[in-house]
Amino acid sequence: MRNFRTIIGFGLILFITITMVIISQPAIKATRSGHEPVKTSETIRLLATGDILMHNTVIAAGLNHGEYQYEQMFAPIKHIVESADYAMINLEAALAGPKNGYTGYPLFNAPDSLATALNNTGFDLVTNANNHILDRGYEGAIRTLDVLRQSGLDTLGVNPSQQERETPLIKDIRGVKVGFLAYGYDTNGIPLPQDKPYFYNLLDEQVVLQDITALRPQVDILVVSLHWGVEYSPYPTEKQIAMAQRFFIQGADVIFGGHPHVLQPAEVLTVSGQKKFIVYSMGNCLGDQNGVERNSGVIISLAFKKDLLTGKTELQSFDYIPTFSHSYIENNRENFRVIPVPETIQKVKAHQDPHLQDDSLALLEHISQACQAKMSSP
Repeated sequence: MRNFRTIIGFGLILFITITMVIISQPAIKATRSGHEPVKTSETIRLLATGDILMHNTVIAAGLNHGEYQYEQMFAPIKHIVESADYAMINLEAALAGPKNGYTGYPLFNAPDSLATALNNTGFDLVTNANNHILDRGYEGAIRTLDVLRQSGLDTLGVNPSQQERETPLIKDIRGVKVGFLAYGYDTNGIPLPQDKPYFYNLLDEQVVLQDITALRPQVDILVVSLHWGVEYSPYPTEKQIAMAQRFFIQGADVIFGGHPHVLQPAEVLTVSGQKKFIVYSMGNCLGDQNGVERNSGVIISLAFKKDLLTGKTELQSFDYIPTFSHSYIENNRENFRVIPVPETIQKVKAHQDPHLQDDSLALLEHISQACQAKMSSP
Protein backbone atom coordinates (compact mmCIF):
# COMPACT_ATOMS: atom_id res chain seq x y z
CA MET A 1 0.00 0.00 0.00
CA ARG A 2 2.85 2.36 0.87
CA ASN A 3 4.48 1.72 -2.52
CA PHE A 4 1.17 2.36 -4.27
CA ARG A 5 0.78 5.68 -2.48
CA THR A 6 4.35 6.59 -3.37
CA ILE A 7 3.72 5.87 -7.04
CA ILE A 8 0.49 7.90 -6.99
CA GLY A 9 2.25 10.82 -5.27
CA PHE A 10 5.15 10.76 -7.71
CA GLY A 11 2.73 10.68 -10.66
CA LEU A 12 0.78 13.64 -9.30
CA ILE A 13 3.93 15.70 -8.87
CA LEU A 14 5.05 14.79 -12.40
CA PHE A 15 1.63 15.76 -13.83
CA ILE A 16 1.67 19.14 -12.09
CA THR A 17 5.23 19.82 -13.24
CA ILE A 18 4.47 19.00 -16.90
CA THR A 19 1.29 21.10 -16.80
CA MET A 20 3.14 24.11 -15.41
CA VAL A 21 5.83 23.83 -18.08
CA ILE A 22 3.19 23.70 -20.85
CA ILE A 23 1.29 26.69 -19.45
CA SER A 24 4.46 28.75 -19.13
CA GLN A 25 5.66 28.12 -22.67
CA PRO A 26 4.01 31.17 -24.32
CA ALA A 27 5.44 33.46 -21.66
CA ILE A 28 8.87 31.85 -22.00
CA LYS A 29 8.75 32.22 -25.79
CA ALA A 30 7.68 35.84 -25.52
CA THR A 31 10.49 36.57 -23.09
CA ARG A 32 13.09 34.77 -25.16
CA SER A 33 11.99 36.41 -28.41
CA GLY A 34 12.04 39.84 -26.75
CA HIS A 35 8.60 40.83 -28.09
CA GLU A 36 6.83 43.63 -26.23
CA PRO A 37 3.08 43.43 -25.64
CA VAL A 38 1.21 44.90 -28.59
CA LYS A 39 0.57 48.63 -28.03
CA THR A 40 -3.03 49.59 -28.69
CA SER A 41 -2.89 53.36 -28.13
CA GLU A 42 -0.56 56.34 -28.16
CA THR A 43 -0.88 59.62 -26.26
CA ILE A 44 0.94 62.79 -27.28
CA ARG A 45 1.07 66.25 -25.78
CA LEU A 46 1.03 69.50 -27.77
CA LEU A 47 2.01 72.85 -26.23
CA ALA A 48 1.51 76.45 -27.27
CA THR A 49 2.05 79.82 -25.65
CA GLY A 50 1.66 83.53 -26.40
CA ASP A 51 3.42 86.15 -28.48
CA ILE A 52 7.04 87.26 -28.27
CA LEU A 53 7.44 91.05 -28.52
CA MET A 54 11.08 92.09 -28.69
CA HIS A 55 10.86 95.63 -27.33
CA ASN A 56 14.00 97.76 -27.08
CA THR A 57 14.29 97.03 -23.37
CA VAL A 58 14.03 93.27 -23.94
CA ILE A 59 16.62 93.37 -26.73
CA ALA A 60 19.03 95.40 -24.57
CA ALA A 61 18.60 93.09 -21.59
CA GLY A 62 20.05 90.23 -23.63
CA LEU A 63 23.32 92.03 -24.28
CA ASN A 64 26.07 90.63 -22.07
CA HIS A 65 29.79 91.21 -22.69
CA GLY A 66 29.17 92.17 -26.30
CA GLU A 67 26.89 89.21 -27.12
CA TYR A 68 23.12 88.86 -27.15
CA GLN A 69 21.83 85.88 -25.18
CA TYR A 70 18.22 85.12 -24.33
CA GLU A 71 18.18 81.61 -22.85
CA GLN A 72 17.99 83.05 -19.32
CA MET A 73 14.72 84.80 -20.12
CA PHE A 74 13.01 81.50 -20.91
CA ALA A 75 14.85 79.39 -18.32
CA PRO A 76 11.97 79.38 -15.76
CA ILE A 77 9.60 77.71 -18.28
CA LYS A 78 12.13 75.46 -20.01
CA HIS A 79 11.15 72.33 -18.08
CA ILE A 80 7.51 72.89 -19.01
CA VAL A 81 8.20 73.42 -22.71
CA GLU A 82 10.51 70.40 -22.88
CA SER A 83 7.84 68.16 -21.32
CA ALA A 84 5.68 68.43 -24.46
CA ASP A 85 6.10 66.32 -27.57
CA TYR A 86 5.78 69.38 -29.79
CA ALA A 87 5.77 73.03 -28.69
CA MET A 88 4.93 76.17 -30.65
CA ILE A 89 5.22 79.93 -30.17
CA ASN A 90 4.57 83.09 -32.21
CA LEU A 91 7.42 85.49 -32.93
CA GLU A 92 6.41 89.08 -33.68
CA ALA A 93 9.77 90.31 -34.89
CA ALA A 94 12.08 90.06 -37.83
CA LEU A 95 15.51 88.49 -37.56
CA ALA A 96 16.92 90.63 -40.35
CA GLY A 97 20.49 90.90 -39.08
CA PRO A 98 22.48 93.73 -37.46
CA LYS A 99 22.95 95.79 -40.63
CA ASN A 100 20.22 98.31 -39.81
CA GLY A 101 20.35 97.89 -36.08
CA TYR A 102 18.17 96.08 -33.58
CA THR A 103 14.92 97.87 -32.82
CA GLY A 104 11.68 97.33 -30.95
CA TYR A 105 8.26 98.80 -31.61
CA PRO A 106 7.01 99.74 -34.16
CA LEU A 107 9.46 98.00 -36.52
CA PHE A 108 10.87 95.02 -34.67
CA ASN A 109 14.26 93.50 -35.49
CA ALA A 110 15.89 91.14 -32.99
CA PRO A 111 19.25 89.39 -32.79
CA ASP A 112 19.65 85.95 -34.37
CA SER A 113 20.52 84.44 -31.00
CA LEU A 114 16.85 84.64 -30.08
CA ALA A 115 16.24 81.70 -32.44
CA THR A 116 18.92 79.67 -30.69
CA ALA A 117 17.33 80.47 -27.33
CA LEU A 118 13.91 79.30 -28.50
CA ASN A 119 15.33 76.03 -29.75
CA ASN A 120 17.35 75.48 -26.58
CA THR A 121 14.25 76.16 -24.49
CA GLY A 122 12.49 73.28 -26.22
CA PHE A 123 10.27 75.00 -28.76
CA ASP A 124 9.80 73.17 -32.06
CA LEU A 125 7.69 75.50 -34.18
CA VAL A 126 7.67 79.28 -34.65
CA THR A 127 4.67 80.83 -36.40
CA ASN A 128 5.40 83.92 -38.50
CA ALA A 129 2.03 84.82 -40.03
CA ASN A 130 1.64 88.00 -38.02
CA ASN A 131 1.51 91.75 -38.55
CA HIS A 132 5.22 92.31 -37.88
CA ILE A 133 6.84 89.83 -40.27
CA LEU A 134 7.46 92.57 -42.88
CA ASP A 135 8.92 95.05 -40.40
CA ARG A 136 12.22 94.79 -42.29
CA GLY A 137 10.74 94.08 -45.69
CA TYR A 138 10.56 90.93 -47.77
CA GLU A 139 14.29 90.21 -47.55
CA GLY A 140 14.15 90.57 -43.79
CA ALA A 141 11.23 88.14 -43.63
CA ILE A 142 13.02 85.52 -45.71
CA ARG A 143 16.15 85.91 -43.60
CA THR A 144 13.99 85.40 -40.51
CA LEU A 145 12.83 82.05 -41.84
CA ASP A 146 16.39 81.05 -42.69
CA VAL A 147 17.71 81.90 -39.23
CA LEU A 148 14.90 80.06 -37.46
CA ARG A 149 15.31 76.96 -39.62
CA GLN A 150 19.07 76.93 -39.29
CA SER A 151 18.52 76.94 -35.53
CA GLY A 152 16.51 73.73 -35.81
CA LEU A 153 13.04 75.23 -35.66
CA ASP A 154 10.06 74.63 -37.93
CA THR A 155 8.36 77.74 -39.32
CA LEU A 156 4.80 78.29 -40.46
CA GLY A 157 2.62 80.94 -42.09
CA VAL A 158 5.20 82.55 -44.37
CA ASN A 159 6.46 80.77 -47.47
CA PRO A 160 9.56 81.35 -49.61
CA SER A 161 8.02 79.51 -52.58
CA GLN A 162 4.76 78.32 -54.10
CA GLN A 163 5.84 74.73 -53.57
CA GLU A 164 6.22 75.32 -49.86
CA ARG A 165 2.82 77.05 -49.69
CA GLU A 166 1.32 73.89 -51.16
CA THR A 167 3.27 71.54 -48.88
CA PRO A 168 1.60 71.33 -45.46
CA LEU A 169 3.54 70.94 -42.24
CA ILE A 170 2.81 67.46 -40.90
CA LYS A 171 4.65 65.96 -37.93
CA ASP A 172 4.53 62.24 -37.21
CA ILE A 173 4.80 61.90 -33.44
CA ARG A 174 5.05 58.21 -32.51
CA GLY A 175 2.49 57.30 -35.14
CA VAL A 176 0.17 60.24 -34.51
CA LYS A 177 0.13 62.59 -37.50
CA VAL A 178 -0.39 66.25 -36.62
CA GLY A 179 -0.99 68.89 -39.30
CA PHE A 180 -0.41 72.60 -38.75
CA LEU A 181 -1.78 75.69 -40.51
CA ALA A 182 -1.15 79.37 -39.67
CA TYR A 183 -2.68 82.64 -40.87
CA GLY A 184 -2.43 86.35 -40.07
CA TYR A 185 -4.90 89.18 -40.56
CA ASP A 186 -2.50 91.85 -41.92
CA THR A 187 1.08 93.19 -42.07
CA ASN A 188 0.43 96.63 -40.56
CA GLY A 189 -0.28 98.12 -43.94
CA ILE A 190 3.11 97.16 -45.37
CA PRO A 191 2.30 95.88 -48.89
CA LEU A 192 2.69 92.19 -49.57
CA PRO A 193 4.95 91.40 -52.55
CA GLN A 194 2.58 91.37 -55.52
CA ASP A 195 4.73 88.95 -57.51
CA LYS A 196 4.73 86.43 -54.67
CA PRO A 197 1.09 85.62 -53.83
CA TYR A 198 2.22 82.51 -51.97
CA PHE A 199 4.37 84.47 -49.49
CA TYR A 200 1.96 85.29 -46.63
CA ASN A 201 -0.89 83.15 -45.37
CA LEU A 202 -3.51 85.86 -45.18
CA LEU A 203 -6.52 85.12 -42.98
CA ASP A 204 -9.06 84.67 -45.77
CA GLU A 205 -11.87 82.44 -44.51
CA GLN A 206 -12.45 80.67 -47.80
CA VAL A 207 -8.74 79.94 -48.22
CA VAL A 208 -8.54 78.56 -44.68
CA LEU A 209 -11.55 76.33 -45.28
CA GLN A 210 -9.97 75.01 -48.47
CA ASP A 211 -6.68 74.31 -46.70
CA ILE A 212 -8.44 72.49 -43.88
CA THR A 213 -10.36 70.37 -46.40
CA ALA A 214 -7.14 69.41 -48.17
CA LEU A 215 -5.17 68.63 -44.99
CA ARG A 216 -7.85 66.85 -42.96
CA PRO A 217 -7.59 63.41 -44.68
CA GLN A 218 -3.81 63.36 -44.17
CA VAL A 219 -3.68 63.80 -40.40
CA ASP A 220 -5.06 62.62 -37.07
CA ILE A 221 -4.99 66.09 -35.48
CA LEU A 222 -5.34 69.42 -37.29
CA VAL A 223 -4.03 72.54 -35.51
CA VAL A 224 -4.77 76.07 -36.79
CA SER A 225 -2.85 79.11 -35.55
CA LEU A 226 -4.68 82.41 -36.07
CA HIS A 227 -3.24 85.90 -35.61
CA TRP A 228 -6.48 87.82 -35.29
CA GLY A 229 -8.83 89.84 -33.14
CA VAL A 230 -8.79 93.26 -31.50
CA GLU A 231 -5.71 94.39 -29.59
CA TYR A 232 -6.16 94.63 -25.81
CA SER A 233 -9.77 93.46 -25.96
CA PRO A 234 -10.55 90.84 -23.28
CA TYR A 235 -12.99 89.00 -25.56
CA PRO A 236 -13.21 87.86 -29.19
CA THR A 237 -15.64 89.38 -31.63
CA GLU A 238 -18.83 87.68 -32.78
CA LYS A 239 -17.22 87.34 -36.21
CA GLN A 240 -14.29 85.41 -34.72
CA ILE A 241 -16.59 83.07 -32.82
CA ALA A 242 -18.61 82.30 -35.94
CA MET A 243 -15.48 81.83 -38.05
CA ALA A 244 -13.96 79.42 -35.51
CA GLN A 245 -17.14 77.36 -35.54
CA ARG A 246 -16.95 77.02 -39.32
CA PHE A 247 -13.30 75.99 -39.13
CA PHE A 248 -14.19 73.30 -36.61
CA ILE A 249 -17.08 72.00 -38.71
CA GLN A 250 -14.71 71.82 -41.68
CA GLY A 251 -12.27 69.62 -39.74
CA ALA A 252 -9.96 71.65 -37.49
CA ASP A 253 -9.35 70.18 -34.03
CA VAL A 254 -7.47 73.02 -32.33
CA ILE A 255 -7.34 76.79 -32.75
CA PHE A 256 -4.53 78.70 -31.04
CA GLY A 257 -5.14 82.45 -31.19
CA GLY A 258 -2.84 85.41 -30.76
CA HIS A 259 -2.38 89.15 -31.41
CA PRO A 260 -4.61 90.88 -28.81
CA HIS A 261 -1.67 90.81 -26.29
CA VAL A 262 -4.05 90.01 -23.45
CA LEU A 263 -5.72 86.76 -22.48
CA GLN A 264 -9.02 85.86 -24.04
CA PRO A 265 -11.28 82.87 -23.26
CA ALA A 266 -10.56 79.24 -23.94
CA GLU A 267 -12.98 76.35 -24.09
CA VAL A 268 -13.43 72.74 -25.04
CA LEU A 269 -16.52 72.24 -27.17
CA THR A 270 -18.11 69.38 -29.07
CA VAL A 271 -18.60 69.67 -32.82
CA SER A 272 -20.00 66.78 -34.85
CA GLY A 273 -19.42 64.46 -31.91
CA GLN A 274 -15.73 65.41 -31.56
CA LYS A 275 -14.08 67.41 -28.79
CA LYS A 276 -12.45 70.59 -30.09
CA PHE A 277 -10.28 73.18 -28.33
CA ILE A 278 -9.95 76.92 -28.85
CA VAL A 279 -8.14 79.73 -27.07
CA TYR A 280 -8.87 83.05 -28.74
CA SER A 281 -5.73 84.72 -27.43
CA MET A 282 -2.86 83.37 -25.32
CA GLY A 283 -1.63 86.85 -24.39
CA ASN A 284 2.08 87.65 -24.35
CA CYS A 285 4.85 85.25 -23.49
CA LEU A 286 7.72 87.76 -23.49
CA GLY A 287 7.59 91.52 -23.88
CA ASP A 288 7.57 94.85 -22.08
CA GLN A 289 4.19 96.46 -22.55
CA ASN A 290 2.38 98.65 -20.04
CA GLY A 291 0.16 96.94 -17.50
CA VAL A 292 -0.05 93.55 -15.86
CA GLU A 293 -2.61 92.18 -18.32
CA ARG A 294 -0.36 92.99 -21.30
CA ASN A 295 2.56 91.17 -19.74
CA SER A 296 0.54 88.09 -18.86
CA GLY A 297 0.14 84.94 -20.91
CA VAL A 298 -0.66 81.28 -20.71
CA ILE A 299 0.97 78.00 -21.63
CA ILE A 300 -1.60 75.61 -23.08
CA SER A 301 -1.02 71.85 -23.00
CA LEU A 302 -3.29 69.45 -24.87
CA ALA A 303 -3.15 65.66 -24.60
CA PHE A 304 -4.47 63.59 -27.52
CA LYS A 305 -4.93 59.81 -27.49
CA LYS A 306 -4.95 57.75 -30.66
CA ASP A 307 -6.45 54.27 -30.77
CA LEU A 308 -3.90 52.42 -32.89
CA LEU A 309 -6.40 49.70 -33.75
CA THR A 310 -9.23 51.92 -35.01
CA GLY A 311 -7.19 55.01 -35.93
CA LYS A 312 -9.52 57.27 -33.92
CA THR A 313 -7.87 60.21 -32.13
CA GLU A 314 -9.49 62.16 -29.32
CA LEU A 315 -8.67 65.12 -27.09
CA GLN A 316 -8.03 63.71 -23.63
CA SER A 317 -7.17 66.74 -21.52
CA PHE A 318 -6.56 70.48 -21.53
CA ASP A 319 -4.16 72.01 -19.01
CA TYR A 320 -2.85 75.54 -18.62
CA ILE A 321 -0.19 77.46 -16.70
CA PRO A 322 -0.42 81.25 -16.33
CA THR A 323 2.82 83.10 -17.10
CA PHE A 324 4.16 86.58 -16.50
CA SER A 325 6.87 88.55 -18.32
CA HIS A 326 8.66 89.72 -15.19
CA SER A 327 10.93 92.77 -15.30
CA TYR A 328 13.53 93.00 -12.54
CA ILE A 329 16.76 94.81 -11.72
CA GLU A 330 19.99 92.86 -11.34
CA ASN A 331 23.50 94.31 -11.28
CA ASN A 332 21.99 97.74 -11.93
CA ARG A 333 20.44 96.53 -15.19
CA GLU A 334 16.89 95.75 -16.21
CA ASN A 335 16.32 92.09 -17.03
CA PHE A 336 13.36 89.95 -18.03
CA ARG A 337 12.23 86.42 -17.42
CA VAL A 338 9.08 84.46 -18.26
CA ILE A 339 7.87 82.95 -15.01
CA PRO A 340 5.28 80.17 -14.50
CA VAL A 341 3.02 81.83 -11.95
CA PRO A 342 1.92 78.84 -9.78
CA GLU A 343 5.49 77.60 -9.31
CA THR A 344 6.71 81.11 -8.60
CA ILE A 345 4.05 81.60 -5.93
CA GLN A 346 5.30 78.48 -4.15
CA LYS A 347 8.91 79.61 -4.44
CA VAL A 348 8.10 83.04 -3.04
CA LYS A 349 6.26 81.51 -0.09
CA ALA A 350 9.28 79.31 0.57
CA HIS A 351 11.61 82.31 0.15
CA GLN A 352 13.36 80.55 -2.72
CA ASP A 353 12.77 83.01 -5.57
CA PRO A 354 15.83 85.19 -6.26
CA HIS A 355 13.91 88.28 -7.40
CA LEU A 356 10.48 88.32 -5.73
CA GLN A 357 9.46 88.66 -2.09
CA ASP A 358 6.23 88.22 -0.14
CA ASP A 359 4.95 91.60 -1.28
CA SER A 360 4.62 90.19 -4.83
CA LEU A 361 2.16 87.47 -3.84
CA ALA A 362 -0.93 89.65 -4.32
CA LEU A 363 0.13 90.43 -7.91
CA LEU A 364 0.92 86.80 -8.71
CA GLU A 365 -2.39 85.62 -7.24
CA HIS A 366 -4.22 88.23 -9.32
CA ILE A 367 -2.55 86.96 -12.51
CA SER A 368 -3.40 83.37 -11.61
CA GLN A 369 -7.05 84.13 -10.88
CA ALA A 370 -7.46 86.24 -14.03
CA CYS A 371 -6.04 83.40 -16.13
CA GLN A 372 -8.30 80.86 -14.45
CA ALA A 373 -11.34 82.99 -15.24
CA LYS A 374 -10.42 83.22 -18.91
CA MET A 375 -9.55 79.53 -19.25
CA SER A 376 -12.92 78.48 -17.89
CA SER A 377 -15.23 80.96 -19.62
CA PRO A 378 -16.76 80.03 -22.99
